[in-house]
Amino acid sequence: MKKLRDKNAATGRVRAFFSKLGPGLITGAADDDPSGIGTYSIAGAQFGYAPLWTAWFLFPLMASVQLMCARLGMVSGRGLAGLLRQRYGPWALWPSYVLLVIANVVNIGADLGAMAAATGMVTGVPPYYFTPFFAGGMAALLTWWSYHRIARVLKWMTLALFAYVIAAFRAHPNWGSVLHATFVPHVKFSTSDLNMFLALAGTTISPYLFFWQATQEVEEDREKGKVTLAQRKGATDQETRDSRVDVMTGILFSQLIMYFIILTAAATLNAHGETHIATTQQAAEALRPLAGRAAYLLFTFGIIGTGMLSVPVLAGSTAFAIAEGAGWRNSLRHRPRQAPAFYGVLAAALLLGMALNYLGLPVVAMLFWSAVVNGLLAPPLLVLVVLLSSDRGVMGARVSSLTLRVLGWFTVAVMSVAAAAMLITMH
Repeated sequence: MKKLRDKNAATGRVRAFFSKLGPGLITGAADDDPSGIGTYSIAGAQFGYAPLWTAWFLFPLMASVQLMCARLGMVSGRGLAGLLRQRYGPWALWPSYVLLVIANVVNIGADLGAMAAATGMVTGVPPYYFTPFFAGGMAALLTWWSYHRIARVLKWMTLALFAYVIAAFRAHPNWGSVLHATFVPHVKFSTSDLNMFLALAGTTISPYLFFWQATQEVEEDREKGKVTLAQRKGATDQETRDSRVDVMTGILFSQLIMYFIILTAAATLNAHGETHIATTQQAAEALRPLAGRAAYLLFTFGIIGTGMLSVPVLAGSTAFAIAEGAGWRNSLRHRPRQAPAFYGVLAAALLLGMALNYLGLPVVAMLFWSAVVNGLLAPPLLVLVVLLSSDRGVMGARVSSLTLRVLGWFTVAVMSVAAAAMLITMH
């Protein structure tokens, strides 16, 4: 009887834990998008185990930013764009839009290109046939099916990313070198090293995630029936604790996968002299120790799963930001006829991203440079996030703690210095 009670209690705790997971988990899963997979694979192939330390180094930085964004949405009842419009006016709002749209469109294009290339790799059909298929399919799903329902299905596909964890062990890496690279930072002030660090930071701490996290906290409240701003304002201690669990879990998942993709690529590709990844086939080779001939299929499954999860987040964050800033109706709960401008922006972001794939740009290079673009454009948006979350006029008694503020400004400094150093060394 006691064993049964203990089992039921344990089951109850597990259910309670998973019931707290929502926007933060989706944000973390979406962060390991095709751009992330490509960038991490390139890092491991080109630099071996050396970049492993960035996974734990970036974890508290990403966590602090996403926690601030989550609290902004929960406490104010508005998304990040609405807060920028309310607090700082057009001077901060429209430049932020320009940065967000540039970063998101490039990222959408890179992710769609990777999904199409990976599918073409296993089917033998030219990738350019699949790009509009994926873009149109996601537009249709977002139009007629709620993103929450899509995410509930698609986040299971991201479990394919755990294949990198298994593959890392199957590749028999040099564990002494792995531990050394994990805990001893190794950075050279060369263009290639700085490009790589900025790409890793940019694909981890991405502008679209700032807007998405805050907006999805608002959407969660709307799902609970809090349709007015007055109803959504404020957050209880329990809600902030649950949000912290949600965000930290999502980011831990994100960084764990980042670590093992780098490790797997280092132990397979770099260890065998393949240091330059130019195609999706080469990127997929990292999974060969686990899946053998099925490596391409497993890689494709992971790319499509993360792409189907992240591209709607990229397009959605663009639409939410512009629609909220302009005062248009905005919610994925609405149908297109109820929020035509919102869905128009979403469709335009997908179309522009899709168009990039017909310029003849290499897919893997697009994945990497989209991460660099995110890294270059993130610092000014980070400044606004830290200022807003520290503003009593916005947050009341829920302003960010000293720890969060220090981590937030440290993140701004790290991203700014990395961007500046990269630009300087390029001349």
